[in-house]
Amino acid sequence: VKDELVRVGTERARSLGWTDCYTFTKALGERVVEAHARDVAQPRRVSIVRPSIIESALERPHPGWIEGFKMAEPLILAYGRGELPEFPAAADTTVDIVPVDHVVSAIVAVLAHPPEAGEPAYFHVSSGDRNALTFRQLYDSVRAYFDAHPFQAGDRGAARLPEWRFPGSQSVERLLVTSERAHKVADYVIGHAPRSDRARDLARKLDQQGRRLEFLRRYLDLYREYTQAELHFSDARTLALFTSMSPADRERFAFDTSVVDWPVYLEQIHCPAVTAPIRRLDEIRSRRKRANATGLRTLAAQDDPQPSIAAFFDMDGTLLSSNVIETYLWMRLQELGGADRFAELSRMAAKVPQLVRAERRERSAFLRAVYREYAGARLADLDDVADEFLTDHVLSRLAPAATRRIREHRRAGHRTVLITGAIRPLTRPLSPLFDHVEAAELAVDADGICTGHLASSPLVGESRAAWMRSYAREHGIDMAASYAYADSHSDLPLLQAVGNPVAVRPDVPLFRHARRSHWTIVDWASSGSSTRTVNPAGLGR
Repeated sequence: VKDELVRVGTERARSLGWTDCYTFTKALGERVVEAHARDVAQPRRVSIVRPSIIESALERPHPGWIEGFKMAEPLILAYGRGELPEFPAAADTTVDIVPVDHVVSAIVAVLAHPPEAGEPAYFHVSSGDRNALTFRQLYDSVRAYFDAHPFQAGDRGAARLPEWRFPGSQSVERLLVTSERAHKVADYVIGHAPRSDRARDLARKLDQQGRRLEFLRRYLDLYREYTQAELHFSDARTLALFTSMSPADRERFAFDTSVVDWPVYLEQIHCPAVTAPIRRLDEIRSRRKRANATGLRTLAAQDDPQPSIAAFFDMDGTLLSSNVIETYLWMRLQELGGADRFAELSRMAAKVPQLVRAERRERSAFLRAVYREYAGARLADLDDVADEFLTDHVLSRLAPAATRRIREHRRAGHRTVLITGAIRPLTRPLSPLFDHVEAAELAVDADGICTGHLASSPLVGESRAAWMRSYAREHGIDMAASYAYADSHSDLPLLQAVGNPVAVRPDVPLFRHARRSHWTIVDWASSGSSTRTVNPAGLGR
Protein backbone atom coordinates (compact mmCIF):
# COMPACT_ATOMS: atom_id res chain seq x y z
CA VAL A 1 0.00 0.00 0.00
CA LYS A 2 2.82 2.39 0.89
CA ASP A 3 4.60 1.75 -2.41
CA GLU A 4 1.39 2.32 -4.35
CA LEU A 5 0.72 5.58 -2.53
CA VAL A 6 4.24 6.75 -3.37
CA ARG A 7 3.78 5.81 -7.02
CA VAL A 8 0.42 7.56 -7.36
CA GLY A 9 1.68 10.64 -5.52
CA THR A 10 4.74 10.82 -7.75
CA GLU A 11 2.61 10.57 -10.88
CA ARG A 12 0.41 13.38 -9.60
CA ALA A 13 3.44 15.58 -8.91
CA ARG A 14 4.92 14.93 -12.35
CA SER A 15 1.61 15.63 -14.05
CA LEU A 16 1.80 19.13 -12.55
CA GLY A 17 5.36 19.70 -13.74
CA TRP A 18 7.35 18.70 -10.64
CA THR A 19 10.10 16.11 -10.40
CA ASP A 20 8.48 14.21 -7.52
CA CYS A 21 6.41 14.61 -4.37
CA TYR A 22 9.32 16.21 -2.53
CA THR A 23 9.50 19.27 -4.76
CA PHE A 24 5.71 19.31 -5.17
CA THR A 25 5.07 19.50 -1.42
CA LYS A 26 7.76 22.18 -1.05
CA ALA A 27 5.86 24.25 -3.59
CA LEU A 28 2.57 23.64 -1.79
CA GLY A 29 4.19 24.84 1.44
CA GLU A 30 5.34 28.02 -0.27
CA ARG A 31 1.82 28.70 -1.54
CA VAL A 32 0.51 28.49 2.03
CA VAL A 33 3.19 30.91 3.29
CA GLU A 34 2.50 33.29 0.40
CA ALA A 35 -1.19 33.34 1.28
CA HIS A 36 -0.35 34.37 4.85
CA ALA A 37 2.03 37.05 3.57
CA ARG A 38 -0.61 38.57 1.29
CA ASP A 39 -3.38 38.49 3.88
CA VAL A 40 -5.21 41.78 3.22
CA ALA A 41 -6.29 42.16 6.83
CA GLN A 42 -2.82 41.52 8.21
CA PRO A 43 -0.02 41.42 5.61
CA ARG A 44 3.23 39.85 6.78
CA ARG A 45 6.90 40.13 5.91
CA VAL A 46 7.96 36.84 4.35
CA SER A 47 11.22 35.73 2.76
CA ILE A 48 11.63 32.30 1.16
CA VAL A 49 15.15 30.86 0.88
CA ARG A 50 15.58 28.06 -1.66
CA PRO A 51 18.91 26.23 -1.33
CA SER A 52 19.93 23.64 -3.91
CA ILE A 53 21.67 20.40 -2.85
CA ILE A 54 23.15 21.16 0.58
CA GLU A 55 26.48 19.47 1.29
CA SER A 56 29.47 19.81 3.64
CA ALA A 57 30.63 23.15 5.00
CA LEU A 58 33.31 25.00 3.10
CA GLU A 59 34.74 26.76 6.17
CA ARG A 60 32.43 26.97 9.22
CA PRO A 61 32.23 25.66 11.83
CA HIS A 62 35.04 23.71 10.15
CA PRO A 63 35.63 22.39 6.62
CA GLY A 64 33.59 19.25 5.96
CA TRP A 65 31.10 19.71 8.82
CA ILE A 66 27.61 18.35 8.22
CA GLU A 67 25.11 16.27 10.17
CA GLY A 68 23.59 13.20 8.56
CA PHE A 69 23.67 12.03 4.96
CA LYS A 70 22.23 14.30 2.30
CA MET A 71 21.41 13.82 -1.36
CA ALA A 72 24.82 13.14 -2.89
CA GLU A 73 26.43 11.03 -0.15
CA PRO A 74 24.80 7.67 -1.00
CA LEU A 75 25.96 8.02 -4.59
CA ILE A 76 29.50 8.99 -3.64
CA LEU A 77 29.80 6.11 -1.17
CA ALA A 78 28.29 3.60 -3.60
CA TYR A 79 30.70 4.68 -6.32
CA GLY A 80 33.65 4.36 -3.94
CA ARG A 81 32.59 0.79 -3.12
CA GLY A 82 32.36 -0.07 -6.81
CA GLU A 83 28.58 -0.51 -6.62
CA LEU A 84 27.44 2.26 -8.98
CA PRO A 85 28.45 1.17 -12.50
CA GLU A 86 26.63 4.02 -14.28
CA PHE A 87 24.37 6.99 -13.64
CA PRO A 88 21.45 8.23 -15.78
CA ALA A 89 22.78 11.73 -16.36
CA ALA A 90 24.45 13.49 -19.27
CA ALA A 91 28.08 14.37 -18.67
CA ASP A 92 27.40 18.08 -19.18
CA THR A 93 24.32 18.24 -16.91
CA THR A 94 24.77 20.63 -13.99
CA VAL A 95 24.62 19.22 -10.47
CA ASP A 96 23.83 22.19 -8.26
CA ILE A 97 25.63 21.88 -4.89
CA VAL A 98 25.98 24.48 -2.16
CA PRO A 99 27.98 24.25 1.11
CA VAL A 100 25.86 24.25 4.25
CA ASP A 101 27.67 27.23 5.81
CA HIS A 102 26.75 29.32 2.74
CA VAL A 103 23.10 28.40 3.29
CA VAL A 104 23.21 29.39 6.96
CA SER A 105 24.95 32.68 6.18
CA ALA A 106 22.40 33.48 3.48
CA ILE A 107 19.51 32.82 5.87
CA VAL A 108 21.06 35.17 8.45
CA ALA A 109 21.49 37.88 5.80
CA VAL A 110 17.92 37.44 4.55
CA LEU A 111 16.58 37.75 8.11
CA ALA A 112 18.53 40.98 8.52
CA HIS A 113 16.98 42.46 5.35
CA PRO A 114 13.24 41.74 5.49
CA PRO A 115 11.02 42.73 2.53
CA GLU A 116 7.93 44.92 2.58
CA ALA A 117 4.88 43.36 4.20
CA GLY A 118 2.60 41.59 1.74
CA GLU A 119 5.26 41.00 -0.92
CA PRO A 120 7.26 37.77 -0.37
CA ALA A 121 10.92 37.85 -1.38
CA TYR A 122 12.67 34.82 -2.90
CA PHE A 123 16.36 33.94 -2.66
CA HIS A 124 18.08 31.03 -4.40
CA VAL A 125 21.23 29.79 -2.69
CA SER A 126 22.80 27.85 -5.55
CA SER A 127 25.95 27.52 -7.63
CA GLY A 128 24.84 26.40 -11.08
CA ASP A 129 24.33 29.88 -12.54
CA ARG A 130 27.78 31.34 -11.87
CA ASN A 131 29.98 28.38 -10.84
CA ALA A 132 28.52 25.34 -12.56
CA LEU A 133 29.63 21.85 -11.55
CA THR A 134 28.83 19.21 -14.18
CA PHE A 135 28.35 15.51 -13.55
CA ARG A 136 31.55 14.88 -15.50
CA GLN A 137 33.51 17.17 -13.17
CA LEU A 138 31.85 15.60 -10.14
CA TYR A 139 32.72 12.12 -11.41
CA ASP A 140 36.35 13.08 -12.14
CA SER A 141 36.87 14.58 -8.67
CA VAL A 142 35.18 11.72 -6.81
CA ARG A 143 37.14 9.16 -8.83
CA ALA A 144 40.40 11.02 -8.16
CA TYR A 145 39.66 10.98 -4.43
CA PHE A 146 38.94 7.24 -4.30
CA ASP A 147 41.94 6.46 -6.51
CA ALA A 148 44.07 8.11 -3.84
CA HIS A 149 42.04 6.90 -0.83
CA PRO A 150 40.21 3.69 -1.80
CA PHE A 151 37.71 1.77 0.27
CA GLN A 152 38.93 -1.71 1.17
CA ALA A 153 36.84 -4.58 -0.22
CA GLY A 154 37.61 -7.10 2.52
CA ASP A 155 40.33 -9.59 1.64
CA ARG A 156 40.25 -8.50 -2.01
CA GLY A 157 42.05 -5.25 -1.35
CA ALA A 158 40.94 -1.91 -2.76
CA ALA A 159 37.44 -1.67 -4.23
CA ARG A 160 37.49 -1.54 -8.02
CA LEU A 161 36.07 1.75 -9.31
CA PRO A 162 33.66 1.60 -12.25
CA GLU A 163 34.31 3.78 -15.28
CA TRP A 164 31.32 5.92 -16.17
CA ARG A 165 30.66 6.48 -19.87
CA PHE A 166 27.41 8.46 -19.41
CA PRO A 167 25.46 6.43 -22.02
CA GLY A 168 22.17 8.15 -21.18
CA SER A 169 19.15 7.35 -19.04
CA GLN A 170 17.55 4.85 -21.43
CA SER A 171 20.72 2.79 -21.78
CA VAL A 172 21.20 2.69 -18.01
CA GLU A 173 17.57 1.62 -17.54
CA ARG A 174 17.92 -1.20 -20.10
CA LEU A 175 21.08 -2.43 -18.40
CA LEU A 176 19.38 -2.39 -15.00
CA VAL A 177 16.24 -4.20 -16.23
CA THR A 178 18.37 -6.90 -17.88
CA SER A 179 20.40 -7.33 -14.69
CA GLU A 180 17.24 -7.57 -12.57
CA ARG A 181 15.79 -10.28 -14.81
CA ALA A 182 19.03 -12.26 -14.79
CA HIS A 183 19.22 -11.97 -11.00
CA LYS A 184 15.64 -13.24 -10.63
CA VAL A 185 16.40 -16.33 -12.73
CA ALA A 186 19.66 -17.00 -10.88
CA ASP A 187 17.93 -16.57 -7.52
CA TYR A 188 15.30 -19.17 -8.47
CA VAL A 189 17.96 -21.63 -9.61
CA ILE A 190 20.14 -21.26 -6.52
CA GLY A 191 17.09 -21.45 -4.25
CA HIS A 192 16.28 -24.90 -5.64
CA ALA A 193 19.86 -26.17 -5.91
CA PRO A 194 21.10 -29.00 -3.68
CA ARG A 195 22.89 -27.77 -0.59
CA SER A 196 26.64 -27.48 -0.92
CA ASP A 197 29.47 -25.12 -0.10
CA ARG A 198 29.36 -23.87 -3.68
CA ALA A 199 25.60 -23.21 -3.49
CA ARG A 200 26.05 -21.22 -0.28
CA ASP A 201 28.92 -19.23 -1.77
CA LEU A 202 26.87 -18.49 -4.88
CA ALA A 203 23.91 -17.48 -2.70
CA ARG A 204 26.13 -15.08 -0.75
CA LYS A 205 27.41 -13.47 -3.96
CA LEU A 206 23.90 -13.39 -5.41
CA ASP A 207 22.57 -11.66 -2.30
CA GLN A 208 25.30 -9.04 -2.56
CA GLN A 209 24.39 -8.48 -6.19
CA GLY A 210 20.71 -8.30 -5.26
CA ARG A 211 21.38 -5.60 -2.67
CA ARG A 212 23.33 -3.62 -5.25
CA LEU A 213 20.50 -3.91 -7.77
CA GLU A 214 17.96 -2.79 -5.16
CA PHE A 215 20.17 0.18 -4.33
CA LEU A 216 20.55 1.08 -7.99
CA ARG A 217 16.83 0.79 -8.65
CA ARG A 218 15.92 2.91 -5.64
CA TYR A 219 18.37 5.71 -6.37
CA LEU A 220 18.12 5.70 -10.14
CA ASP A 221 14.33 6.00 -9.86
CA LEU A 222 14.80 8.77 -7.30
CA TYR A 223 17.34 10.83 -9.24
CA ARG A 224 16.23 10.16 -12.82
CA GLU A 225 13.75 13.03 -12.93
CA TYR A 226 16.30 15.46 -11.51
CA THR A 227 18.97 14.51 -14.03
CA GLN A 228 16.55 14.71 -16.96
CA ALA A 229 14.91 17.98 -15.90
CA GLU A 230 18.02 20.09 -16.70
CA LEU A 231 17.08 22.51 -13.92
CA HIS A 232 18.76 25.93 -13.88
CA PHE A 233 18.53 28.31 -10.93
CA SER A 234 19.45 31.98 -10.95
CA ASP A 235 20.89 33.44 -7.75
CA ALA A 236 20.90 37.04 -8.97
CA ARG A 237 18.75 38.30 -6.09
CA THR A 238 20.94 36.45 -3.56
CA LEU A 239 24.11 37.88 -5.12
CA ALA A 240 22.62 41.38 -5.00
CA LEU A 241 21.92 40.92 -1.30
CA PHE A 242 25.50 39.73 -0.75
CA THR A 243 27.09 42.67 -2.58
CA SER A 244 24.91 45.13 -0.64
CA MET A 245 26.42 44.01 2.64
CA SER A 246 29.43 45.67 4.26
CA PRO A 247 32.87 44.14 3.63
CA ALA A 248 33.01 42.95 7.25
CA ASP A 249 29.63 41.23 6.97
CA ARG A 250 30.55 39.69 3.61
CA GLU A 251 33.63 38.17 5.20
CA ARG A 252 31.79 36.95 8.28
CA PHE A 253 28.64 35.76 6.50
CA ALA A 254 30.05 34.44 3.22
CA PHE A 255 27.62 32.94 0.72
CA ASP A 256 29.07 33.81 -2.67
CA THR A 257 29.19 30.33 -4.23
CA SER A 258 31.38 31.51 -7.11
CA VAL A 259 34.44 31.26 -4.84
CA VAL A 260 34.12 27.48 -4.40
CA ASP A 261 36.94 25.56 -6.09
CA TRP A 262 35.08 22.33 -6.86
CA PRO A 263 38.05 19.93 -7.23
CA VAL A 264 39.51 21.20 -3.95
CA TYR A 265 36.13 21.15 -2.21
CA LEU A 266 35.24 17.63 -3.37
CA GLU A 267 38.65 15.95 -3.07
CA GLN A 268 39.98 17.64 0.07
CA ILE A 269 36.87 18.57 2.05
CA HIS A 270 33.61 16.85 1.13
CA CYS A 271 34.69 13.30 0.21
CA PRO A 272 37.02 12.92 3.23
CA ALA A 273 34.24 14.19 5.51
CA VAL A 274 31.52 11.83 4.27
CA THR A 275 33.77 8.76 4.07
CA ALA A 276 35.43 9.13 7.49
CA PRO A 277 32.54 7.71 9.56
CA ILE A 278 32.03 4.92 7.02
CA ARG A 279 35.68 3.94 7.22
CA ARG A 280 35.44 3.80 11.03
CA LEU A 281 32.32 1.65 10.76
CA ASP A 282 34.03 -0.64 8.23
CA GLU A 283 36.92 -1.12 10.65
CA ILE A 284 34.53 -2.05 13.46
CA ARG A 285 32.75 -4.51 11.16
CA SER A 286 36.08 -5.96 10.06
CA ARG A 287 37.16 -6.57 13.65
CA ARG A 288 33.79 -8.11 14.45
CA LYS A 289 34.02 -10.34 11.38
CA ARG A 290 37.50 -11.51 12.38
CA ALA A 291 36.24 -12.24 15.88
CA ASN A 292 33.31 -14.25 14.52
CA ALA A 293 35.43 -16.09 11.96
CA THR A 294 36.53 -18.56 14.58
CA GLY A 295 32.97 -19.94 14.68
CA LEU A 296 31.61 -21.36 17.89
CA ARG A 297 32.75 -20.10 21.24
CA THR A 298 34.37 -22.85 23.30
CA LEU A 299 32.27 -23.90 26.26
CA ALA A 300 34.19 -24.11 29.51
CA ALA A 301 33.82 -27.20 31.64
CA GLN A 302 31.85 -26.59 34.84
CA ASP A 303 32.33 -28.26 38.19
CA ASP A 304 28.75 -27.38 39.03
CA PRO A 305 26.21 -28.49 36.41
CA GLN A 306 24.06 -25.86 34.71
CA PRO A 307 20.80 -27.74 34.13
CA SER A 308 19.05 -24.47 33.32
CA ILE A 309 20.80 -24.43 29.92
CA ALA A 310 19.98 -26.90 27.17
CA ALA A 311 21.43 -27.68 23.76
CA PHE A 312 18.91 -28.90 21.16
CA PHE A 313 20.25 -30.80 18.15
CA ASP A 314 18.61 -31.80 14.89
CA MET A 315 19.90 -35.09 13.48
CA ASP A 316 19.64 -35.55 9.69
CA GLY A 317 21.86 -33.04 7.91
CA THR A 318 23.12 -31.59 11.18
CA LEU A 319 24.85 -34.30 13.18
CA LEU A 320 25.28 -36.62 10.23
CA SER A 321 24.86 -36.31 6.49
CA SER A 322 21.68 -38.29 5.94
CA ASN A 323 17.99 -37.91 5.20
CA VAL A 324 14.84 -39.90 5.93
CA ILE A 325 14.82 -41.60 2.51
CA GLU A 326 18.41 -42.74 2.92
CA THR A 327 17.83 -44.00 6.47
CA TYR A 328 14.74 -45.90 5.30
CA LEU A 329 16.92 -47.67 2.74
CA TRP A 330 19.43 -48.51 5.49
CA MET A 331 16.68 -50.43 7.22
CA ARG A 332 15.04 -51.91 4.16
CA LEU A 333 17.91 -53.10 1.98
CA GLN A 334 19.61 -55.20 4.65
CA GLU A 335 16.87 -57.85 4.39
CA LEU A 336 16.76 -58.03 0.59
CA GLY A 337 18.78 -59.97 -1.95
CA GLY A 338 20.59 -58.50 -4.94
CA ALA A 339 17.70 -58.37 -7.44
CA ASP A 340 15.22 -57.23 -4.82
CA ARG A 341 17.59 -54.50 -3.66
CA PHE A 342 17.83 -53.16 -7.19
CA ALA A 343 14.06 -53.24 -7.54
CA GLU A 344 13.59 -51.39 -4.24
CA LEU A 345 16.15 -48.77 -5.19
CA SER A 346 14.44 -48.28 -8.56
CA ARG A 347 11.02 -47.99 -6.90
CA MET A 348 12.24 -45.36 -4.42
CA ALA A 349 14.15 -43.47 -7.11
CA ALA A 350 10.94 -43.19 -9.12
CA LYS A 351 9.17 -41.73 -6.07
CA VAL A 352 11.85 -39.13 -5.30
CA PRO A 353 10.36 -36.32 -7.46
CA GLN A 354 6.97 -36.82 -5.82
CA LEU A 355 8.54 -36.84 -2.35
CA VAL A 356 10.58 -33.71 -3.09
CA ARG A 357 7.42 -31.89 -4.15
CA ALA A 358 5.70 -33.07 -0.98
CA GLU A 359 8.57 -31.77 1.17
CA ARG A 360 8.45 -28.35 -0.48
CA ARG A 361 4.71 -28.15 0.13
CA GLU A 362 4.64 -29.51 3.68
CA ARG A 363 7.41 -31.21 5.65
CA SER A 364 5.00 -33.31 7.74
CA ALA A 365 3.31 -34.71 4.60
CA PHE A 366 6.72 -35.69 3.27
CA LEU A 367 7.64 -37.53 6.48
CA ARG A 368 4.33 -39.37 6.55
CA ALA A 369 4.80 -40.43 2.91
CA VAL A 370 8.21 -41.94 3.70
CA TYR A 371 7.15 -43.60 6.93
CA ARG A 372 4.28 -45.39 5.20
CA GLU A 373 7.02 -47.51 3.66
CA TYR A 374 7.57 -49.11 7.08
CA ALA A 375 4.11 -50.73 7.02
CA GLY A 376 4.38 -54.44 7.80
CA ALA A 377 7.75 -54.25 9.56
CA ARG A 378 8.05 -55.43 13.14
CA LEU A 379 9.18 -52.56 15.37
CA ALA A 380 11.35 -54.85 17.50
CA ASP A 381 13.12 -56.02 14.34
CA LEU A 382 13.86 -52.42 13.40
CA ASP A 383 15.46 -51.93 16.82
CA ASP A 384 17.55 -55.06 16.28
CA VAL A 385 18.68 -53.91 12.83
CA ALA A 386 19.72 -50.55 14.26
CA ASP A 387 21.67 -52.18 17.10
CA GLU A 388 23.29 -54.93 15.05
CA PHE A 389 23.97 -53.36 11.67
CA LEU A 390 23.66 -49.59 11.87
CA THR A 391 25.42 -48.49 15.05
CA ASP A 392 28.94 -48.48 13.62
CA HIS A 393 27.78 -46.91 10.36
CA VAL A 394 25.79 -44.13 12.05
CA LEU A 395 28.65 -43.31 14.39
CA SER A 396 31.10 -43.23 11.48
CA ARG A 397 28.82 -40.79 9.66
CA LEU A 398 28.57 -38.57 12.72
CA ALA A 399 30.47 -35.34 12.16
CA PRO A 400 33.53 -35.27 14.48
CA ALA A 401 32.95 -31.56 15.19
CA ALA A 402 29.37 -32.36 16.20
CA THR A 403 30.54 -35.02 18.62
CA ARG A 404 33.03 -32.61 20.17
CA ARG A 405 30.36 -29.94 20.54
CA ILE A 406 27.91 -32.30 22.22
CA ARG A 407 30.60 -33.36 24.66
CA GLU A 408 31.46 -29.71 25.34
CA HIS A 409 27.86 -29.08 26.29
CA ARG A 410 27.83 -32.09 28.57
CA ARG A 411 31.08 -31.04 30.27
CA ALA A 412 29.59 -27.59 30.75
CA GLY A 413 26.69 -29.22 32.58
CA HIS A 414 24.14 -28.42 29.89
CA ARG A 415 21.20 -30.71 29.16
CA THR A 416 21.60 -32.21 25.67
CA VAL A 417 18.46 -32.95 23.66
CA LEU A 418 18.11 -34.64 20.28
CA ILE A 419 14.94 -33.53 18.49
CA THR A 420 14.43 -35.18 15.13
CA GLY A 421 11.86 -36.28 12.61
CA ALA A 422 13.70 -39.60 12.20
CA ILE A 423 12.07 -42.71 13.63
CA ARG A 424 13.22 -43.73 17.10
CA PRO A 425 15.09 -46.95 16.10
CA LEU A 426 17.48 -44.86 14.02
CA THR A 427 18.37 -42.70 17.03
CA ARG A 428 19.45 -45.65 19.18
CA PRO A 429 23.17 -45.39 18.19
CA LEU A 430 23.19 -41.75 19.34
CA SER A 431 21.19 -42.09 22.55
CA PRO A 432 24.27 -42.28 24.86
CA LEU A 433 25.18 -38.72 23.81
CA PHE A 434 21.89 -37.16 24.90
CA ASP A 435 19.89 -36.66 28.05
CA HIS A 436 16.68 -36.87 26.06
CA VAL A 437 15.78 -38.03 22.57
CA GLU A 438 12.56 -36.83 20.96
CA ALA A 439 11.96 -38.79 17.77
CA ALA A 440 9.11 -39.94 15.53
CA GLU A 441 7.22 -42.91 16.96
CA LEU A 442 5.90 -45.51 14.51
CA ALA A 443 2.38 -46.72 15.29
CA VAL A 444 2.08 -50.50 15.77
CA ASP A 445 -0.80 -52.93 16.10
CA ALA A 446 -1.35 -55.41 18.91
CA ASP A 447 1.37 -57.68 17.51
CA GLY A 448 3.99 -54.93 17.31
CA ILE A 449 3.70 -54.61 13.52
CA CYS A 450 4.09 -51.13 12.07
CA THR A 451 0.89 -49.80 10.50
CA GLY A 452 2.60 -47.27 8.24
CA HIS A 453 1.36 -44.41 10.38
CA LEU A 454 2.88 -42.42 13.21
CA ALA A 455 1.77 -42.66 16.81
CA SER A 456 1.52 -38.85 16.89
CA SER A 457 2.09 -35.90 14.59
CA PRO A 458 5.75 -35.44 13.60
CA LEU A 459 7.59 -32.54 15.19
CA VAL A 460 8.18 -30.13 12.32
CA GLY A 461 8.19 -26.36 12.00
CA GLU A 462 6.40 -24.52 14.78
CA SER A 463 5.55 -27.75 16.59
CA ARG A 464 9.26 -28.22 17.35
CA ALA A 465 9.47 -24.80 18.96
CA ALA A 466 6.27 -25.47 20.92
CA TRP A 467 7.64 -28.78 22.19
CA MET A 468 10.93 -27.10 23.17
CA ARG A 469 9.14 -24.43 25.18
CA SER A 470 7.04 -27.06 26.92
CA TYR A 471 10.15 -29.11 27.69
CA ALA A 472 11.89 -25.99 28.99
CA ARG A 473 9.04 -25.18 31.37
CA GLU A 474 9.01 -28.74 32.66
CA HIS A 475 12.76 -28.82 33.34
CA GLY A 476 13.38 -25.20 34.34
CA ILE A 477 15.44 -24.37 31.25
CA ASP A 478 16.32 -20.81 30.28
CA MET A 479 15.68 -20.71 26.53
CA ALA A 480 17.43 -17.35 26.13
CA ALA A 481 20.67 -18.95 27.39
CA SER A 482 20.18 -22.22 25.50
CA TYR A 483 21.52 -23.43 22.15
CA ALA A 484 20.04 -25.00 19.03
CA TYR A 485 21.72 -26.60 16.02
CA ALA A 486 19.96 -27.31 12.71
CA ASP A 487 20.56 -27.31 8.97
CA SER A 488 17.30 -26.55 7.18
CA HIS A 489 15.04 -23.54 6.72
CA SER A 490 12.21 -25.77 7.93
CA ASP A 491 14.03 -25.78 11.29
CA LEU A 492 13.81 -22.00 11.59
CA PRO A 493 11.29 -22.07 14.49
CA LEU A 494 13.61 -24.41 16.40
CA LEU A 495 16.53 -22.03 15.98
CA GLN A 496 14.50 -18.92 16.76
CA ALA A 497 13.29 -20.45 20.03
CA VAL A 498 16.71 -20.11 21.71
CA GLY A 499 19.15 -17.33 22.40
CA ASN A 500 22.11 -19.06 20.71
CA PRO A 501 21.07 -20.46 17.32
CA VAL A 502 23.66 -22.18 15.13
CA ALA A 503 23.15 -23.01 11.45
CA VAL A 504 25.03 -26.19 10.46
CA ARG A 505 25.88 -26.57 6.76
CA PRO A 506 22.60 -24.77 6.07
CA ASP A 507 20.49 -24.91 2.95
CA VAL A 508 20.37 -21.67 0.96
CA PRO A 509 17.21 -20.20 2.58
CA LEU A 510 18.53 -20.83 6.10
CA PHE A 511 21.99 -19.62 5.10
CA ARG A 512 20.50 -16.33 3.97
CA HIS A 513 18.41 -15.94 7.12
CA ALA A 514 21.38 -16.78 9.34
CA ARG A 515 23.55 -14.17 7.62
CA ARG A 516 20.85 -11.50 7.94
CA SER A 517 20.35 -12.37 11.61
CA HIS A 518 24.12 -12.59 12.34
CA TRP A 519 23.80 -16.17 13.59
CA THR A 520 26.79 -18.46 13.88
CA ILE A 521 27.27 -20.67 10.81
CA VAL A 522 29.43 -23.79 11.06
CA ASP A 523 30.47 -26.56 8.71
CA TRP A 524 30.26 -29.96 10.37
CA ALA A 525 31.40 -32.45 7.76
CA SER A 526 31.27 -36.20 8.24
CA SER A 527 34.52 -38.00 8.81
CA GLY A 528 36.56 -38.54 5.68
CA SER A 529 36.88 -42.23 6.58
CA SER A 530 33.09 -42.77 6.59
CA THR A 531 31.48 -44.70 3.74
CA ARG A 532 28.41 -43.35 1.95
CA THR A 533 26.13 -46.29 1.19
CA VAL A 534 22.42 -47.05 1.26
CA ASN A 535 23.14 -50.58 2.48
CA PRO A 536 25.51 -50.32 5.45
CA ALA A 537 24.49 -53.78 6.64
CA GLY A 538 25.80 -55.22 3.38
CA LEU A 539 29.28 -53.88 4.07
CA GLY A 540 29.79 -56.50 6.69
CA ARG A 541 28.50 -59.39 4.64
